[in-house]
Amino acid sequence: MNAPLPLIGISQTTGSIMKLIRHVADTGLNIVISGESGVGKELVAQNLYFSSPRKGRPFIKVNCAALPEGLLESELFGYERSAFTGAEQRKRGKFKLAHESVLFLDEIGDPSLSFQSKLFHVLQSGEFSPLGSEKEIKTNAWIIAATNHNLEQDFKNGKFGEDLYYRLNIIKLYITPLRNRPEDIPHLIEYYLQKYSDCFNTKQLLKPSKGVMNKLLAYHWPGNIRELQNVLKRVIVLKDWEELINELFISDTSPSKSTLSYMRSRQ
Repeated sequence: MNAPLPLIGISQTTGSIMKLIRHVADTGLNIVISGESGVGKELVAQNLYFSSPRKGRPFIKVNCAALPEGLLESELFGYERSAFTGAEQRKRGKFKLAHESVLFLDEIGDPSLSFQSKLFHVLQSGEFSPLGSEKEIKTNAWIIAATNHNLEQDFKNGKFGEDLYYRLNIIKLYITPLRNRPEDIPHLIEYYLQKYSDCFNTKQLLKPSKGVMNKLLAYHWPGNIRELQNVLKRVIVLKDWEELINELFISDTSPSKSTLSYMRSRQ
């Protein structure tokens, strides 16, 4: 995997994340990264990996919400030939492939309690059995998980297993929504405008005016950094800030208190 994009911003949230990465990247302790969709959870996971002694080994990603549970189980644990109908050859699971490396479990809050119990067993014992096999295989995968769920609330409501919660949630890292750290927005815009201009081979760097920047700061950003990235790609191609701003505010909600406070400080 190529080196990840850097973490951009000057907010307390961004600074705290960078500090935590430096402190825990060489520990191998299980980490749960939480936050809304689009805040950059996978990017943080990649930065953890590249700051760790496991850098250079595989970074294995599994989206726990993207597969039916039966397929998810075979994807993680692997299976032996003839373990089920259609299993024509043996397949190594992601836990095996991520031995001594990193296994990134995205959307960890989505699987059922039954599957969570199986996952807990692996994290507790460091061993698992491929489907159709009685042989136990050891794994020393470093587990970095991500979710847009509130796992603590899910755990209290009986939607997330207690054993897995405490086994997985050793290090907690919460990424604040972009609307609550508006001081990061100008820095993100500057970085991604330059990056995407290079990608699209565009010599003209269409920077936002002060008026446009104030509107970008006032916008709620429900899609967080992912939405901001898409907006910047469009403006580089279409070269029209005003049209994009008008589209953004058609369904906009009121700006957050953090945004209003930051905008007043700029005046």
